[in-house]
Amino acid sequence: MKNIIVLTILVIIICAVFPNNSVYCQESGKYEFTVGTQLGFVYGQAIELVYPTDTMGELLSELKWDMKPVFYYGVHLDFSRNDISAGPGFFSSLSFKMGIPSDSGTLENRDWMSTENSALTHFSSHTNRTNEFYWLDAALGATIPVADGIYIKPFLSTSWMRFGFSARDGYGIYARANGSNKYHPIEDDPELKDFTGQTVITYEQNWFIVAAGFGIGTTYPFTIDTSFLISPLVFCTAVDEHLSKGTTYVDFPRWGLFVEQSMRMSFDIKQIILSLDFSYRYITNSKGATYIKSNGGEFFRSRGESGAGLSLMSIGLLARLRL
Repeated sequence: MKNIIVLTILVIIICAVFPNNSVYCQESGKYEFTVGTQLGFVYGQAIELVYPTDTMGELLSELKWDMKPVFYYGVHLDFSRNDISAGPGFFSSLSFKMGIPSDSGTLENRDWMSTENSALTHFSSHTNRTNEFYWLDAALGATIPVADGIYIKPFLSTSWMRFGFSARDGYGIYARANGSNKYHPIEDDPELKDFTGQTVITYEQNWFIVAAGFGIGTTYPFTIDTSFLISPLVFCTAVDEHLSKGTTYVDFPRWGLFVEQSMRMSFDIKQIILSLDFSYRYITNSKGATYIKSNGGEFFRSRGESGAGLSLMSIGLLARLRL
């Protein structure tokens, strides 16, 4: 990703300082640079998972952190051929989104802790606040015309995302213990807890992804560009703090599957390009080691594994200016 950013910056400098000598800026304006601003929102969830070592179910814990919705603003840079249909070329892009902190739905926390069966043993629901939202994408690839007004674009992409949440208020329903790691049914006179006025859990995810993509587009009567990304190169670091218990979990999920489908519709108005962006991003099956620290002690590695996932739909408006 650093190389792509550096390349984009160098191209900008060359075109700005040496407009008559740059090989990319010659040939009757063969390439163009655009800079723009974007506004939009995402709708979905970040997923936190804990896998068991000795329980009967597939999961020990599942936490779903809502982003329903989170609004964002940001900047977008592009460098590409100004007429994609004229011949093969290359493109690079850089996009940065920053979310507006706000309440964004709920956190639902479920546990299956019984060694007798896979029945639900703990459930809690809290108001979720998205405190941090940073999303950086960079891409580098080629555009290849294949028919009149139609082109394809193979490319590579990297992405970094950081989300931070806090869960407060709400309630809990906990099954009564019935021996060691055994529980009565959760509907059988469970323990009820009220968390009003409390911040119960905080959680953050830091994602880094490298992916290969393929797109197809048309330039008539306006530009419609669709693309698909897929990769197993998924890396995450997550930190979960259970404040009431004084326990911190640090997770390192890796690999899994990342996919993204996106579409952009663009309209030219002289020097301005207006775009409507749609995308859906999904990450699953990312697993790894987890480390635990309780009440100020030392971290130790858990016997079980952690997991992380993401499901986000994004809709945004983008306005770019040709320079």
